[in-house]
Amino acid sequence: MDIYLYDWANLLLRWAHIVTAIAWIGASFHFVLLDDSLYRPADPGLLDKGVGGEAWAVHGGGFYHHNKYLVAPKNLPDKLHWSYWESYSTWLTGFALLTVLYFFNASSFLVDKKIFDWTPGAAIAGALAYLALGWIVYDVICRVFGRDANGDVGGDLKVGVLVFIYTCIATWVACSLFSGRAAFLLTGAMIATIMSANVFMVIIPGQRKVVAAMRAGAAVDPNHGRRGKQRSVHNTYFTLPVLVAMLTNHYGMLYQHPHNWLVLVLLMLAGALIRLFFVLRHKGPNRWELVAAAVALIGAVVWMVAPKFEPAAAAPAKVAFAQVQTVIAERCVLCHSATVINKNVQLHTPESIAKNAQAVYQQVVLQKTMPLGNATQMLDAERALLKRWYEGGAPLQ
Repeated sequence: MDIYLYDWANLLLRWAHIVTAIAWIGASFHFVLLDDSLYRPADPGLLDKGVGGEAWAVHGGGFYHHNKYLVAPKNLPDKLHWSYWESYSTWLTGFALLTVLYFFNASSFLVDKKIFDWTPGAAIAGALAYLALGWIVYDVICRVFGRDANGDVGGDLKVGVLVFIYTCIATWVACSLFSGRAAFLLTGAMIATIMSANVFMVIIPGQRKVVAAMRAGAAVDPNHGRRGKQRSVHNTYFTLPVLVAMLTNHYGMLYQHPHNWLVLVLLMLAGALIRLFFVLRHKGPNRWELVAAAVALIGAVVWMVAPKFEPAAAAPAKVAFAQVQTVIAERCVLCHSATVINKNVQLHTPESIAKNAQAVYQQVVLQKTMPLGNATQMLDAERALLKRWYEGGAPLQ
């Protein structure tokens, strides 16, 4: 019953996380599209009101006229829409899911003793420190290097290069300390933490200061808007790398690769290039070379992780079911028995093994996601044996 309720908690948290993430990313994409579609208004009335850009759009059978003020309107309305709960909800549900999936099962999910031998408690502390340091280092980079020659917010190219270098280092560190699957997820969580902290620590406080100054009739510091714009742009480029990090932790062929940190870096870079393509196409001609570069990076990863097949010298020997049952009893039954039924899968009898043969083949042989974190130390030779058994018709003899 505990496992059953645990699976429901997993499902509901994952669902909530996806819903809030869609809302947040959708809002981010919309405002970047809107900002990059603006043009200087020709109407003197709009210019007199302080409008620096306008855009017309048609959607859902209606027309929309968007205006952006250089700093803020002369007369601030009482009702303002604030975009922040999508960000906070996404991070909170994501952290809750991380806790339920990885922290409650740290010995199986976070720790791989072949990579780094430490206790589950130390691994949890390390994961929390990894998330916190991600934001601290990123924020220092932005504050120290994110200024132009006049001391105003700027230096976007320099900041972007330094953030990319740090992301590469952080990915390598994660893959050197945690199990491959956890390392991929934690890297995505670190970037997502940076994104949400940008909203919580920089964007919203800056906007509140601008509003407070306007309501008090004081001068508005334009750097609040510049800094908020800078962090918002960073967030939109982070979105696709975060998504690919969250998705790839489900594919053993990627996170179990000897150079898994490089695999993830290349895929995240491809995601950033794809996002850059969509951002730039709002302003001018399509930059197809960015798409070509992203496809080339993905192709390089496909080649990099491809299995190395060797021609068989002779037909493989027939696998006796007794051999299969021995492997499953040693490596799988611990979590899939009559009393412990993870994912509604039992493997303690010949009939249950036959019923779930395809699932075993997919999860153990093809994706190599089971056993979780390879906690029971299944050997490659044992996976090969299961492969020959299933591809030979999965006989029970």
